[in-house]
Amino acid sequence: RWQKIFMFPLWSKMAVFWNKMFLTIIVLLIVLFLDAIREVRKYSSVHVNEKAANVNSSAFDHIQMKLFRSQRNLYLSGFSLFLWLVLRRTVTLLTQLAKEMASHAALETQVNDATEAAKKYMAENERLQEALSGKGDGKKKESTDATEEKLKEEVEHLKAELQKTSSAFHKAKTEVATVKKQSEGLRREYDHLMKEFEQLQQSLNKAEDKKDL
Repeated sequence: RWQKIFMFPLWSKMAVFWNKMFLTIIVLLIVLFLDAIREVRKYSSVHVNEKAANVNSSAFDHIQMKLFRSQRNLYLSGFSLFLWLVLRRTVTLLTQLAKEMASHAALETQVNDATEAAKKYMAENERLQEALSGKGDGKKKESTDATEEKLKEEVEHLKAELQKTSSAFHKAKTEVATVKKQSEGLRREYDHLMKEFEQLQQSLNKAEDKKDL
């Protein structure tokens, strides 16, 4: 069902637009991240200077609030940038996995067809051998020998094709397993990062509540 949904022509037309949108968001997050770094450095130096100068508490609290906001923006923009890249990588791995699964199914069908054809030719070969053992006519025997040789060549050719298809099938199966492992590892890493992000968000909220008090 999902393959039918994602095979709509609409998605291929929108792919270029979404790639541009992704790059735009990446550039925006990088700009916000660099700006947050600049703000943190700026207010950190001002915070140290004001603290050393022993200015009034209202100005010091204002600078401390600015520093806290710049640090919060730094964490949010940094995690957003990282998680956006992780999301992009996850989508890429899922796309590769879907393609490998499709090729895996096609190769499996091809292997089954080749196996059925080989079995059919082997059965015909056995019938011809039985016919040869029951009849002693020279002409028929020569004709049947030629037919048997031809069938043997076809069987050998089919066996070679079957071996080649089986090798490709095993290779595709190995690639699918590798992509699955990468996707699973990326999913675990994403869950771990989300937990850390939630903990950081909770700590930031607590710090904000204390600041408001």
